[in-house]
Amino acid sequence: MAPEIVKSGVDSSVGYTTKAVSQPRRAYVTFLAGNGDYVKGVVGLIKGLRKVKSVYPLIVAVLPDVPEDHRRILFVEYEKLIYLDGDIQVYENIDHLFDLPNGYFYAVMDCFCEASWSKTPQYKIGYCQQCPEKVHWPTAELGPPPSLYFNAGFFVYEPSIPTYHDLLKTLKEVPPTSFAEQDFLNMYFNDKFKPLPIDYNLVLAFLWRHPESVDLNKVKVVHYCAAGSKPWRYTGEEENMDREDIKMLVKKWWDIYQDPSLDYNPAAESTAIDMKPFKEALSKAGFLNYVTAPSAA
Repeated sequence: MAPEIVKSGVDSSVGYTTKAVSQPRRAYVTFLAGNGDYVKGVVGLIKGLRKVKSVYPLIVAVLPDVPEDHRRILFVEYEKLIYLDGDIQVYENIDHLFDLPNGYFYAVMDCFCEASWSKTPQYKIGYCQQCPEKVHWPTAELGPPPSLYFNAGFFVYEPSIPTYHDLLKTLKEVPPTSFAEQDFLNMYFNDKFKPLPIDYNLVLAFLWRHPESVDLNKVKVVHYCAAGSKPWRYTGEEENMDREDIKMLVKKWWDIYQDPSLDYNPAAESTAIDMKPFKEALSKAGFLNYVTAPSAA
């Protein structure tokens, strides 16, 4: 059962750069690797968080080889983080997710209906955890049903040094699988996983696989992970990409990306959340880049 989503006590009407000295140690985090076009997705994500007036910063982590003592900087700086893939956009303020009860790993259940799952028993028998009543899991033939499985493009978690070390230890002991880090995270956090409603990570395949579960008027976070759906690469030629709802969501992303009012305003730096100590430490470490906001160019 999905947890009850409680509205945050934070006043979301204030600007993204509002000073928040008394705010708990919370942040959004995403990753960026290489010199490809995913930087456009991260720029769009930054502007999207600004548009919905989030009061928390976005940390952009890059992935060089880094000594262990440097990596510790992130884990001891924040008590709760929300991770978002670079091909995600936030369309409503979701700061209230930081107020969910501690001790759990929050994410949205994935869908098993796309061909990317073709090698799994779920796909072969037509079973999907999004609608388990349509095709029941054949316990007699396949044993107990699989554990709930989340999409790792968006999740709420509490970083810690012990978890960090245990993840590295477990990673060395577990062979690689088809869905790489997503399978690994599902295995590791399975006993702590609490499902969120799909409104918090609308994987685009839900639109044609589970339309009865989607209300676009309530969707807060959209995950442009379907083949051909990346707004900055969109041509409309791939399968399902000529749908009107897809076109609308791609346009919605571009509207934010191209909105000059959401570009970084240096004049607002003096009222921003004080990240100076953290940025200085990360600069020395060479591990993370804190992005206050790049321009849309």
